[in-house]
Amino acid sequence: MLHFSMKTIAALVLVAAAYSVDSSSDLHTPPSSTSRSTNVMAGLGMPITNEIVPTEELDPNFWRNAANEELQKRVQNNQPNTNKAKNVIFFLGDGMSLNTVTAARILKGQREGRLGEESQLSFEKFPYTALSRTYCTNAQVADSACSSTAYLTGVKTNILSLGVGPNVNFNDCEASMDPANDLTSLYDWAQAAGKSTGFITTTSLTHASPSGGYAHVANRFWESDTDVRTFLGDNYTTNCIDIATQLITEEPGRNLDLIMGGGMGKFLPKTMIDKFGNAGERSDGKNLLSEWQRRHPGGVLVSNRKELQALNINQTTSVIGLFQSKLMNYHLNASEGEPTLSEMTETAIKFLSKNENGYFVFIEGGLIDYGNHYNTPGISLDETIEFEKAVELARNLTSTEDTLIVVTADHAHPLSISGYPERGNDILGLNEIGYDVNGVHYATLNYAVGTEQYLDENGNRIELEGKFADTPDFTFPSYIKGSIGVHAGDDVGVYASGPHAHLFTGVLQQNTLPHLMAYAACIGNGAKSCA
Repeated sequence: MLHFSMKTIAALVLVAAAYSVDSSSDLHTPPSSTSRSTNVMAGLGMPITNEIVPTEELDPNFWRNAANEELQKRVQNNQPNTNKAKNVIFFLGDGMSLNTVTAARILKGQREGRLGEESQLSFEKFPYTALSRTYCTNAQVADSACSSTAYLTGVKTNILSLGVGPNVNFNDCEASMDPANDLTSLYDWAQAAGKSTGFITTTSLTHASPSGGYAHVANRFWESDTDVRTFLGDNYTTNCIDIATQLITEEPGRNLDLIMGGGMGKFLPKTMIDKFGNAGERSDGKNLLSEWQRRHPGGVLVSNRKELQALNINQTTSVIGLFQSKLMNYHLNASEGEPTLSEMTETAIKFLSKNENGYFVFIEGGLIDYGNHYNTPGISLDETIEFEKAVELARNLTSTEDTLIVVTADHAHPLSISGYPERGNDILGLNEIGYDVNGVHYATLNYAVGTEQYLDENGNRIELEGKFADTPDFTFPSYIKGSIGVHAGDDVGVYASGPHAHLFTGVLQQNTLPHLMAYAACIGNGAKSCA
């Protein structure tokens, strides 16, 4: 067995994503009240006027009335919906930190021609909210694997692990293939209750977020047999079943009624060219898509928007959608042939709704995370807006009487919204009022770790003026030099609407979320609302 140090594991977490104090002062003596005031306000810059503020907001009664409207909404929502949740839709914004939500809200409003700060994302209108604590059993800051295991199985586990308990060490094939260490998930519980199940992702079908509910591996990178061989080397054995194979041949993956995303290469042999002109990735010669078709004779494989839209829902028993060889493209870069997250969501709801017993579906906006990892908020915020569109569509297509919708994130990113920009300042631009001690403006959005800093390698300040305009993939500055951006350990938001949504309040452990969903839907082996 290969053994990996925590330092090595930490480095692997980074791989997963690629995919002023005056020295002469006395630090022990607090500054005077005068110096405190001066220091605190030093970064404020020019005085902020109220010229840009909408006229109606200058009247104090505007704010009193707005507050009263919010009060009345909460009073009206004070009667909990205790119906049984026939359907559960679980939306996951990968890497969607609270600051990502805030910045996306502002960007949405600014795109609509408003100042932006007053805008709302669709799920922010949900009546109940909570915070989720995202740490892993052995890591202060989570990756998308241990967090996926927590929010799909109800058990916290080790970083980089999927669907197995925390007693399984990283890369331990024997332990991870032992059924005694398998964790059951919302997929299992819903299937046992006779519900239809499925998932959608803008990453790949074998990526960490969706696979936490169907795969049981000690290494999230074991996506194909070639990946397993790479990590295990001479210790490789066919007993280590890769994630793609588990999805097609093992429970609960093989019983999923609908799965859509990218990652076709993980299911095809190296000798085969996929529908996108790229060679498969498997070394074992297996064509898992043919195996899927054999197991689902009434199933349909779709690989582009046209085929998805032409799908005969009533005559199709199962659906597998694969829209790229690897990850799907960012929405801003997507080809005409790639469906949007909203389009996939609409198909999924209509397809799964055929089951009179209801359904459970997991829907991931997975590229929010990638935008943040590469310090490109122009990308991550656009992905967040696409995500919120899918949430709005799902809520409009379903009833709050029988469908619980839960929206959350797996982990945060160290994105900050800094300084004192005036109202309506371009959220993707420079802070036109805030400046540093040298009088140079800085960006409103900044990351803690990334590839670009405010100072170049010679210690000179980089010029940002004009760099932001019309370049959504512009890399924003960070403070610490890194090969790629990292995750953060902040709590993330939870937003709920529908039956038993009132349970999603307060500060929750992330692994509590699936138990609440199961309670609302009366599935699983735990407490049930209809018991």
